[in-house]
Amino acid sequence: MKYKRILLKLSGESLTGRQSSGIDPTILHSFASSIASLHSMGVETGIVIGGGNVFRGRQGTTRGFDRYYGDQMGMLATVINALAIQSALNERKIPCKHLTAVTIESVGERFSKTRCLEALASGQVVIFSFGTGNPYFTTDTTAALRAVEMEAEVLLKGTRVDGVYSSDPEKDPGAVLYETITFSEAYEKKLKIMDLTAFTLCRENNLPVIVFNMNRPENLQDIILGKNVGTFIKN
Repeated sequence: MKYKRILLKLSGESLTGRQSSGIDPTILHSFASSIASLHSMGVETGIVIGGGNVFRGRQGTTRGFDRYYGDQMGMLATVINALAIQSALNERKIPCKHLTAVTIESVGERFSKTRCLEALASGQVVIFSFGTGNPYFTTDTTAALRAVEMEAEVLLKGTRVDGVYSSDPEKDPGAVLYETITFSEAYEKKLKIMDLTAFTLCRENNLPVIVFNMNRPENLQDIILGKNVGTFIKN
């Protein structure tokens, strides 16, 4: 087994499936099964999920909301998705710890590194919600920050495509998939992988990132076992 402790980043939109918004139960339970398989392998797993399937913070500016409040609403959307994943994992008898960036009593515990590491050491999957607790930051930045704090060996970014391409593969049939790329090369090529803040956090903390297709259930286990899946980004 190549990785013992990971941070899994999922986009909120990945939960919609064929729906226009919300949570597709089939997708939710497929993700939960993949995460449960990691738990059965003894992998210490942290999860960050976006909230775009419920509400995107930046949409607020087009709906009459100030960006500050729009981002607060977007962070609340991540709590909804975190609770959905927690419920799906509970159905599979997988122990979870839900840590929120702000105090939301009866929903989750306030995040601290100590609580996080204790939960991981006790065999619990840790789900992080409410972003960093601050507006103007993306859930990519949250994922990078929490990955560093939980001392993860790798950040796994689950997407709906097979990795990082030279251009959008859903629009350009000639797009080339990168198997390995450095942070510097990705920046120079202006590849849209994560926002710059998240990218910098990973690079400065020597935290590798693997971008892969989450819709293929076998991919997570294959990555943990050291197989070449998706795109590996490193210093």
